[in-house]
Amino acid sequence: MDDSNDLKISRSIFLIPILFVIVIWLIYWIEIQFGLNFNKFGVYPRTLIGFRGVFFTHFIHSNTNHLFNNSIPLFVLLCSLFYFYRVIAYKVLFMGGFLTAFLTWIIARESYHIGASGIVYLLFSFVFFSGIIRKHYRLVALSLIIIFLYGSMIWYVLPIKEGMSWEGHLSGFLVGLLLALIYRKKGMIKEHYEFKETEFDTFFDENGNFNPPKIDEELE
Repeated sequence: MDDSNDLKISRSIFLIPILFVIVIWLIYWIEIQFGLNFNKFGVYPRTLIGFRGVFFTHFIHSNTNHLFNNSIPLFVLLCSLFYFYRVIAYKVLFMGGFLTAFLTWIIARESYHIGASGIVYLLFSFVFFSGIIRKHYRLVALSLIIIFLYGSMIWYVLPIKEGMSWEGHLSGFLVGLLLALIYRKKGMIKEHYEFKETEFDTFFDENGNFNPPKIDEELE
């Protein structure tokens, strides 16, 4: 692969993460700049009008602190997804994002649920469980790094903090685990190599000892 292809791949790894973060900040800036409130476009469980939030919830945030706390892990985990799982990255992101919001719409309390944290938990769960399931040393190392950096995230799938959508976190975590199982043999997998036996290999026995072929002598 030439340098231009390597550069193209490198750009593709960062393109979606950067765009995603820019979009959520831009939407929040529009809210502040024009005095708008997009919270009503979040997920409101088990209502028809609240179902529209399934498509919008990941881009809406309540305040700057909420937005900032989601931006860093979102960027890191999206980069990890597009680096290690380029083949299935878009499927995991878009299908996982929809299923996370849809499950939130089914199980959550009657309130507006907003924020990209569902996507964060989706990616966290997918990358972690994929690394364990695939038994690939680089993915296992990445999983350990994620646990070290974001290990406390696991507790927020429980209702331990008032005003936090733990249902959205739980939905993302479960969907990430489901996708890790579904795509366990797709994307980046541990490679196995098989070697074909050549005529040269027949010169050695099973213990590696040299065993020259017998030569039949013709008698006149």
